[in-house]
Amino acid sequence: MKTPLMMIINPAAGKGGFKRSLPDALRLLSDAGYAVSLYFTECRGHATELATQYAGAFPYLLVLGGDGTLAEAIAGLMPLAERPKVGYIPIGTANDVARTIGLPKNDILAGAQHFIDGTPHEFDEGRRDGGYFNYVAAFGAFTEVSYATPQEAKKQLGEAAYLLGAVKSLSTLKSRHVTVEYDDGCIEGEFLYGSMSNSYSVAGLIDLPRDEIKLGDGLHELVLVKKLPNAAAMANLAAKVLSHDLSSEYIILKHTKKARFIFDEPESWTFDGENGGAHSDISFENCPQAIALIY
Repeated sequence: MKTPLMMIINPAAGKGGFKRSLPDALRLLSDAGYAVSLYFTECRGHATELATQYAGAFPYLLVLGGDGTLAEAIAGLMPLAERPKVGYIPIGTANDVARTIGLPKNDILAGAQHFIDGTPHEFDEGRRDGGYFNYVAAFGAFTEVSYATPQEAKKQLGEAAYLLGAVKSLSTLKSRHVTVEYDDGCIEGEFLYGSMSNSYSVAGLIDLPRDEIKLGDGLHELVLVKKLPNAAAMANLAAKVLSHDLSSEYIILKHTKKARFIFDEPESWTFDGENGGAHSDISFENCPQAIALIY
């Protein structure tokens, strides 16, 4: 008897080229012993609804789409008493999760084979006020790049769209006064950027040190970038970040289970690369080993 597999597909992810290879991928999964049930998303948030409603009946869930689709699907699993093991075929632009766990990007056949050959690993989920986030919640510099970049530009330019957006955002960088409470204390100051993450890569631009991060250790990474003294320092830091170098006196990295961010006025946030609205007081918490992620 074949193993039941729920597959959530975002038909709008990436350039849509994966559709040509979908029948071959389904045949590959079937030959490997899976009975695949397909569910297509129709709008933002639909993957959450599908996962909550149907995934409890399956031992495995395979998500085909971008990081946003994966985040939605995992959020939909959180209310379930028994959660399926989760596989991911990344079809999108930034693909931070794929960078982090070493998945083939924008290649549905290779992704299906990777799922078949992969093994489950413990993965922490993040809880935020009003919901969940999968790998990053962030404010400030570069965070608006993902959701502000036009969808057509993402399709045509891929990662270049994000890089162009990041360069354009340099002229609008501003600091904000923030108080951050975390496990080991409190930090207060003027910051250009802040985040809680469980990933090696953020927005396809920022790489965190892999030797300091474990994805299932019950801790999130708190990253803060301090206000810079002048334009030259800002340009130097931007160049470092874009070249994946975080060795700077202006960058703070902490490991924590919880964090609370308090602003003088509402601040715009992104959750897993999507617009998360403005918040003046917001808290985050690690949900340890919430998901078994296959890779």
